[in-house]
Amino acid sequence: MTALAPPAVSSAQTSRSAPAAGGHGRVWWMVLPALIMFAGFGIIPLLGVLGLSFTTWDTLGVIKPSGFDSWHQVLTDPGLPHALWVTFEIMALSWLFQTPVSILIGVFLAGNQRYREFLAVLYFIPLLLSAAAIAITYKALLDPNFGLGAGLGLGILQQNWLGESGLALATVVFVVSWQFIPFHSLIYQGAVRQIPVSMYEAAQLDGAGRVRQFFSITLPQIKYTIILSSTLMVVGSLTFFDLIFVLTEGGPSDATRSLALDMYKTGFQANLMGPACAIATILVVIGLLLALLLRRLGGRGDESQLEGA
Repeated sequence: MTALAPPAVSSAQTSRSAPAAGGHGRVWWMVLPALIMFAGFGIIPLLGVLGLSFTTWDTLGVIKPSGFDSWHQVLTDPGLPHALWVTFEIMALSWLFQTPVSILIGVFLAGNQRYREFLAVLYFIPLLLSAAAIAITYKALLDPNFGLGAGLGLGILQQNWLGESGLALATVVFVVSWQFIPFHSLIYQGAVRQIPVSMYEAAQLDGAGRVRQFFSITLPQIKYTIILSSTLMVVGSLTFFDLIFVLTEGGPSDATRSLALDMYKTGFQANLMGPACAIATILVVIGLLLALLLRRLGGRGDESQLEGA
């Protein structure tokens, strides 16, 4: 019996894999619309940006090939390391702030109580607002002379939030987190609801409290969601531009001048499209490397979302 068992399993696998291979052959054309959209709105513009990085163009005159002049100008600019540092500072601090808060809110909202559904609607309101509107509102609220602190007479809020380097960076991180925490909470809420209730029931029978269940069941079961959310946070933080531009314009003393803002100012205020495209290419490369690193940390893509499933 033992000797005959392996061929039976192999035959079953063959019978299951054959229709799957045939199915792939029949439906491969279904990916064509997505490929066409990705090529038209992703690959071709990216190649155009890469090509412009080897030219000289002021957005009005003729585009002139200039070899590596734009790249040499960008790579020897002393402002590039500073912009990179500010970008990574905002990325790291916003990730450290957003991730635990988003997980806790997502776990809280995953409950079935009615009042949690009402609170969920309130939490997700920032998702409906534009970054420019949020920045203008916070800029008015944080004004040391006419803002919220002056109106309420609270000295602790009457700080020069956007006029001092450390406070300005912390304010940018807070406002960015305030805008995007609801989005990541929504992701975690969905992930927590996918965890089988039987796991929590078994833990309760073993005497585990809520804190122990959170660290022993919830966090391990949503580890792939954490990787997904972290990828969105990290790669998305490279493109923060509109909110920082309206809030601080990169100041004070370039304390919040991120790489995306540096790209905008180089291209559309200094009219140097060649160097601006070189900075854009650097942003794309950094984003790809970070996404690949996080994907590697997340393991293989064919693994189940739930640990042990």
